[in-house]
Amino acid sequence: MFQLSNEVLKISVKPKGAELCEIASVKNDKQFMWHADPDIWGSFAPNLFPVIGSLKDDQYTFEGQTYNMPKHGFVRHNKTITLSNQTKNSLTFSLKHNEGLLRLFPFKFEFLITYTLNHNTLDITHTVKNLDDKAIYFSIGGHPAFKCPVYNDENYTDYSLVFNKQETAKTYLLNKTNGLVTNQTKPVFDTENSINLRPDLFNEDALIFKDLKSRQVALVSKTHGEILNVSFKDFNYLGIWAKPNAPYVCIEPWLGIADAENTTQDIKTKEGIIKLPINETFNATYSIQIHEQHLG
Repeated sequence: MFQLSNEVLKISVKPKGAELCEIASVKNDKQFMWHADPDIWGSFAPNLFPVIGSLKDDQYTFEGQTYNMPKHGFVRHNKTITLSNQTKNSLTFSLKHNEGLLRLFPFKFEFLITYTLNHNTLDITHTVKNLDDKAIYFSIGGHPAFKCPVYNDENYTDYSLVFNKQETAKTYLLNKTNGLVTNQTKPVFDTENSINLRPDLFNEDALIFKDLKSRQVALVSKTHGEILNVSFKDFNYLGIWAKPNAPYVCIEPWLGIADAENTTQDIKTKEGIIKLPINETFNATYSIQIHEQHLG
């Protein structure tokens, strides 16, 4: 386990998948992340690369060849990702192409994820380097799960997600059989900028937003105020998810999305895909800020 702390926050990161597994107060040890109960959902905050969500038949094509790819890609369970740099306030992990990964993803690359603590904010920076002699295609995203409720005297329904702008966006529904995105939409906002959390909110799987105006969303308690917020200015899509009736909520900044039902499966034309030219580097950061009143 890798750990980092400053005067107010401490974090822990698992070696496997470089997965963030703890954000806590230094002073009172209050925990803000889901504890990954394997009987409910055994993850904390998977890193998603080089795809988001499900591919049709777990496959895609590139220049006429078909490749297999697990849901959310191959970083989240990867045991070969390594710590490549550590400073007083940051941890950087690296994964490079290898013979096994090239069978899944025919591109030479380096994927890096950096966790940086700045007072009560954790910045999570994704970096992709093209090491190939051709353009590479990928998506990246986060999947952090936050404890909800945070305090023992609360219920799940005491919480809401509050967005920083007025919204008219609807969620795109998933085909529950194959996990692909349909053209069907559904309104989910309870006010012009908030969604109330309730146990049945995710009965139809994740909420998927393609056209939010907001680039920040706060987890807010009726009795304890704003707990934390997630800022995602570099990300065009947002997923919100939990297992039904589970005591957490995932706030997921994405650059990319699961396959659509009518996909051609060609990675070059996949919705939300990033094309990175030869010798170029791509960066995208989202941030988790814990409200200071909860840090003791």
